[in-house]
Amino acid sequence: MMSKRQETIAAIAGTMKSSVSRRRLLQAAGLSSAAMVAAACGAGGDESASASGTPSAAAAEDMSDKDKTVVWSNWPLYIDVNEDTGSRPTLEAFQKETGITVTYNEDVNDNNEFYAKVRTQLEQGQDIGRDLVVLTDWMAGLWISNGYAQKLDKANIPNSANLIPKLQDVAFDPGREYSLPWQSGFGVLGWNIQSLQDTLGTKTLTSVDQLFDPKLKGRVTVLSEMRDTMGILLAYQGADPSNFTDDQWNSAIELLTQQVDSGQIRQVTGNDYAGALESGDVIAVIGWSGDIVQLGDAYDLGLPETGGTLWTDNMLIPALAQHKKNAELIMNYYYEPKVAAEVAAYVQYVTPVQGAQEAMKDVDPSLVDAQWIFPPQEILDNSYVFMPLDTAKEEQYQRDFQKAIGN
Repeated sequence: MMSKRQETIAAIAGTMKSSVSRRRLLQAAGLSSAAMVAAACGAGGDESASASGTPSAAAAEDMSDKDKTVVWSNWPLYIDVNEDTGSRPTLEAFQKETGITVTYNEDVNDNNEFYAKVRTQLEQGQDIGRDLVVLTDWMAGLWISNGYAQKLDKANIPNSANLIPKLQDVAFDPGREYSLPWQSGFGVLGWNIQSLQDTLGTKTLTSVDQLFDPKLKGRVTVLSEMRDTMGILLAYQGADPSNFTDDQWNSAIELLTQQVDSGQIRQVTGNDYAGALESGDVIAVIGWSGDIVQLGDAYDLGLPETGGTLWTDNMLIPALAQHKKNAELIMNYYYEPKVAAEVAAYVQYVTPVQGAQEAMKDVDPSLVDAQWIFPPQEILDNSYVFMPLDTAKEEQYQRDFQKAIGN
């Protein structure tokens, strides 16, 4: 498996519905602290910690100056692509500019799924064969708290100064010592316009009621990212996803269980729901904003009238990565406003880089006011950051969610 605009990201904290404090909203991403996430996911932390309390990540000899390569793991549909050639323009420009060869892998389909691939290596203090990874806030917190992410050398990333002020200090990484945001996005409803028209007699999906209409039975998927799917269901039932009770959680879990058991929900997926939409197997989804926009004019998206979710994905350098400086140079490059605008123009997610909206005037003037890149106030007002969870709640809620989806 999620998780927006640039100048509007700066307004997120004060504009979203929530009964938690302004500071907590600015820091929230899914957990109240990185240590909580680590314990909840059962990861073994390094007993040696830095002065700040964060375990120190093991570091290999940095081969960057001798070996001009870097391996980057990211989510699908998350970087600009030339549709005619299949090339990645900004990445090719970076390689030409620096002489660094980038192996770019789209192998992060879901936070937990990706973590499962590399967890044993991380726990055993082994190089996972990647120099840069992109993970959602709460999973980034797990890696940082367990000493699986290396501290950034900001001297190699001067453009990090372009990070929107409101995202410069987050609970899971105070001061952004270990991470930089890649993109932000929304958990939304997405659909095939014509198929929805043929099935429900409408071209617009505005409510979870419609998503669970029996006419769509077996043609619906929801996200395997617990916070996005459950955030939307909590809001649908009248709860505040930023501040809810156990009873409200249990009610939302019961709803999800019913929809899975009845066959209304065909599948619970990571990014691969996009392929199911394109193949026609699925008509409607709880998905991620940028993915749906990228699918083209045959598809549409929107926040449920009861509210959607907000998240941020972050770049990290894993422990024992052998090309740390090269990875930092990638971070620096993508924090140039024009480059950030070029990526945003393609992926249609929200860039965390100051100046990107202004740069968009030259990149693609038609997108300067694109609502899913630079959302208007009404979208922000109808977005929630999922409530911070302590260790016990994280463990309980993940267990409840996995049981509900049949795992």
